[in-house]
Amino acid sequence: MKIEEFVEKYGEPYSVRLGIDLLSGREEEIVKWFLASILYGKPIRETSATSTYFAFKEHHLLSVDKILEAGWDRLVDVLDEGGYVRYDFSTATKLLNVFEGLKKRYNRSLLNLYNSSKDSRDLEARLKALGKGLGDTTISIFLRDMRVIWEKADPKPTPLVKLAMTKLGISDLKSFAKERRLNLIRLETALLKLGKELKRGRKIDIEF
Repeated sequence: MKIEEFVEKYGEPYSVRLGIDLLSGREEEIVKWFLASILYGKPIRETSATSTYFAFKEHHLLSVDKILEAGWDRLVDVLDEGGYVRYDFSTATKLLNVFEGLKKRYNRSLLNLYNSSKDSRDLEARLKALGKGLGDTTISIFLRDMRVIWEKADPKPTPLVKLAMTKLGISDLKSFAKERRLNLIRLETALLKLGKELKRGRKIDIEF
């Protein structure tokens, strides 16, 4: 399979799959993707994280205030409903801490956080400082799709993306995307898929 074909087939951004309109630039859409990124950041099945996001959507828990108003017990129930059972307690605690941090430090606004950031590294540091448990993987997932509207979004690849890059001999994502005229977000998303397959011991032949 040609790399262009692979990216076309597997590179649809996760935010797009979830129906989140980041291109609108609206705060509420960015918060939705931030929530989803936290869910995807745990070592849990992708299908469980996706169904859990939709459980939050069904219960109208997609804003900073709604999540904080829900409280720990209700968040655990919604996480369990989505199939997030293994990490339900810790994730409920994390969500409350992180969104409380966003409320107190940036008046509930990720746009305020972004505008306060000096550069990409400062942006990542400010996101991590919102609450305990926000690690590199979650930040990378969030900022990967935020590249579409945030110029300072320049995350490091996740371990699974790095695995795929090593397999294909790609040393720098941005340079490779530019050389091959590929959309950077779609390329990285497709490489995440490849990394997951490689970790399972499966083989996908990709040609340059």
